[in-house]
Amino acid sequence: MSRDIVFTKRAAKPPATYSQAVKSGGFVFVSGTGPADPVTGAIVGAAIQEQTRQCLSNIQAILEAAGSSLEKVVSATVILAEEDDFAGMNEVYRKHFSKPYPNRATVIVAGLMVPGAVIEIVAYAHLGK
Repeated sequence: MSRDIVFTKRAAKPPATYSQAVKSGGFVFVSGTGPADPVTGAIVGAAIQEQTRQCLSNIQAILEAAGSSLEKVVSATVILAEEDDFAGMNEVYRKHFSKPYPNRATVIVAGLMVPGAVIEIVAYAHLGK
């Protein structure tokens, strides 16, 4: 099975050890995507709502570069640094996805790898209709 690497300058650049996304088998697999500005690389905002919006903006740009969209997301994993941020994340998440919602898991971790980031989102989307 082939793997096609996806990269767009409209989303934050990933660390050297992984790709923004990989297309394979009719799907696009978006790597854990944080709330970094695509131009400056700086974390956008301190509030969970701002950071969630930026994560989803980055994911949307990656999906579009792959030939997909947020509407085609079938599964997402949300990684939060603080349990108290769940409601704020969910408030923004609901504005980007509609029923029927994609499959989702949310996990709370002791801390994220990027200083200042309080959220990271992984997404898998269909490439077809």
